Amino acid sequence: MKSFPKKEVIVFAFIIKFLYSYNKFDYTKLQLELILKVKFFYKSTFIIQFINNNKENKDKTMIKVYFLGAGEIAVPVIDKLVKAENINVVGIGTQLDKPAGRKKVLTPTPIGKWGLDNDIEVARIRSVNDETFIKKIQELAPDVILVISFGQLLREEILNLPTYGCVNIHSSILPKYRGASPIITAIINQEKETGVTFMQMAKGLDTGDIFKIFKYPLKGECAEVVEHNLGVLAADNCADVLAGIISGKLKNTPQNHKIATECHKIRKAEGKINWHETAAKVVAKINGFNPWPGAFFTIKTPKRDITIKILEAEVIDNFEGVKPAVVLEANKNNWIIGCQDKAIKISKVIPQGKKEMTGVEFLRGCNFIKQGTILAEKGE
Repeated sequence: MKSFPKKEVIVFAFIIKFLYSYNKFDYTKLQLELILKVKFFYKSTFIIQFINNNKENKDKTMIKVYFLGAGEIAVPVIDKLVKAENINVVGIGTQLDKPAGRKKVLTPTPIGKWGLDNDIEVARIRSVNDETFIKKIQELAPDVILVISFGQLLREEILNLPTYGCVNIHSSILPKYRGASPIITAIINQEKETGVTFMQMAKGLDTGDIFKIFKYPLKGECAEVVEHNLGVLAADNCADVLAGIISGKLKNTPQNHKIATECHKIRKAEGKINWHETAAKVVAKINGFNPWPGAFFTIKTPKRDITIKILEAEVIDNFEGVKPAVVLEANKNNWIIGCQDKAIKISKVIPQGKKEMTGVEFLRGCNFIKQGTILAEKGE
């Protein structure tokens, strides 16, 4: 802010001098009001100048971030980032709205929806490698482009635009589980822990140097819960990590590419349950594929084949007479099915064309699943 105009300072100094010289101890009401106004004016001007100076200094120390995200895991991160005192989010981008559901209603990504809910502009980006987007980033001149669950590959020109490059938050403990489905794959493989990795983006898929890893213990949650919790974990540490990168206090460490593993994009068909696998593996798939694509099996009925998604299940130890794919118990208390080695108890399901319900609720209205029913032959 510019200093107070010299002409006005002289005028107010003259007024004060006049008032004091008129009668030092016998002020009229008008004189007192003028003195108070002058004092208030100068005090206010000083406060405004102090605030503006502080704002200018703060703007210089704030980290300019352009945010790219789409999935649910990205929502806690951007929600906290826009409130961080050391972060200036100069722009937010997400994928295009896409048709969803049976009626194919055009639906925004979770980040797009967050923007609508919070009245914050979120750009829908067809391609980050488009010249229009590149020009926009050049104009905004961010210190960092932060990427999490975005779903588009950034070419080298984009990677080199920000002052400190592009930082990705990957939902695994790198170099393990590079690729498209790290959360699902970690759960299905019955890992004891997973986490989020802050990494420098490079040309290869999740091959860049690592800045920081935050670990998260897996305790049998479904993928939806794990994704949310990893998002919160990333959000809680994001501003500090970015500050560490900018200041140089946080050093980047190359990945050990020799021990790297990759995970593929999940296909819907992978959700089909194989009852001839171990009970632990079946439950891991039920958790890993919840909410998508859903772990399911199909049973033949006199009228038609019915597909049933299993949302929750647990391993039952020491159940006698276990046979794979055989219904061992089906009553008002339990729905228990045999696997390769042990049994599992079905807690929640979504039958085809119906809403979520408990396993026993489904059995009440079902006359084609009973004790001894075979759900699949070996190899099916």
